Amino acid sequence: MVDDEQHKMQRVNNNIETPVLSKKGFIEVQNLSRSFQSTGTPIEILRDVNLSLGEGDTLAIVGASGIGKSTFLHILGTLDRPDKGRLYFQGEDVLLFDNSRLARFRNKSVGFMFQFHHLLPEFSALENASMPAMIHGFSGEKAREAAETILVRVGLQDRLHHRVGKLSGGEQQRVALARALVMRPRILLADEPTGNLDTQNSDQVHKLLLELNQEFSMTMVVVTHNMQLAAFMSRCVTIANGQFVEKC
Repeated sequence: MVDDEQHKMQRVNNNIETPVLSKKGFIEVQNLSRSFQSTGTPIEILRDVNLSLGEGDTLAIVGASGIGKSTFLHILGTLDRPDKGRLYFQGEDVLLFDNSRLARFRNKSVGFMFQFHHLLPEFSALENASMPAMIHGFSGEKAREAAETILVRVGLQDRLHHRVGKLSGGEQQRVALARALVMRPRILLADEPTGNLDTQNSDQVHKLLLELNQEFSMTMVVVTHNMQLAAFMSRCVTIANGQFVEKC
C-alpha cells in the first residue's frame, strides 16, 4: 500500500472520498488487473501490475504474442478499462472520468500509433494528420496548419496533398506518426510501429521516435518485437505471470 503521505483525499459528489496520488510520477499504474473469459473460465492477463513513469521516459514492452502487451497499452491509453486498479496521470486517476471527459483527455493528451496505420486511403496525408485537431474543435485552417507543421517535421513536406493510398509503407507510417503527434500529446503509445516495415523504413521511424521524444519531452511506451528499437528505450520489460519483469 502506498504511504499515507503520498495521498490526499478529494471529495467527489459531496459524499465519496477518492484517493488522489500526489505527483510522485508523471504516470502511475497501481495494482492493475485484467482478465478475459475463455469457455467460461477467466484467464488473468494482467495481475496487480504497478508502474511509474516520469515525464519524457521511454519504455519498451517486449515478449511473445498473447502475454498482455497490447492489453496493457490499451488500458494505459484508456481504450479499455481494467477489472481493478488505478491509472494516475499527473496525480489524477483518469479511470474515474466519465466517458466524455475520458475522450477529451485521450484526444488531447495521448497519441496512438499502431502496426496497421488505420489511415483513410482516399484522403490526403494532410487531411489524415489533421483529424485529431478537427475532432478537438480546431478550425479547419488551424488544424491544417498544425498537421502541416508535424508532417514537414517527419519529412513529408512533398507529400502533403498525396492520397495516403498512393504513398509507400514507410511514408504511410510517418503520416500515422504525424497524426498521433498533431495535438502535441504528453504520451505516445506505439503498438508494433515498425512491424510492417522493411529495415530501412524501420530505422527511419526509430530515429524519428527518439528525436521527437526528446523534442516534445513526451513519455513514450512502445510494444515491439524489435529488440533493436527496444534497446533504444530507457527501460525494457516483458510480462510474465501477468506482471512486469525487467528484460533489457
